[in-house]
Parts: sequence; structure tokens; C-alpha cells
Amino acid sequence: MSNDIPLNESNIQDIIKKEARGLGDDSDFGEVQEVLGEHVITKKGTVGSDRFYFPKNLIERFDGNTVYFKITKDESKEYKRDY
Repeated sequence: MSNDIPLNESNIQDIIKKEARGLGDDSDFGEVQEVLGEHVITKKGTVGSDRFYFPKNLIERFDGNTVYFKITKDESKEYKRDY
């Protein structure tokens, strides 16, 4: 039985300030900072931090604490932006 929370336009903001992860144990994308249009923006680190701009359609699931994206650490480089 899954404890995942279905996301839609009315509750998508609930993922802000939640942990962001991808496929695999080493795919830590930091914390969701905001949802802007069709993108979820995450930030990892404080000094020299990385920002990722993931399309919302890459969200796999949300369990109330963590947002899981359908992407690996290597694939995430395509969505990384320097801050």
C-alpha cells in the first residue's frame, strides 16, 4: 500500500521546502525552492549551491516529506544551472 500523495495544480505548492531525490541512492537534489510554471526548482548546498530546474512531468511521486523525480544523478546535469 502506497502512502504517496497525488499532486495536482491545487496542492503542487505542498512540495516546497521538501527534500528532492531521484533514481538511485546518490541522487540528492537538495530541497525544493519553488514551483515556477512547468518547472520545479531545487537547490542543493549553501555555498556554491547547485540549482536544478526539473520539468514537473519528471515527478514520480511525493510521500509528504520527499519528492522523487524520474531521473538519475547523471541525467540531472542537463537541468543544472549555476547559481
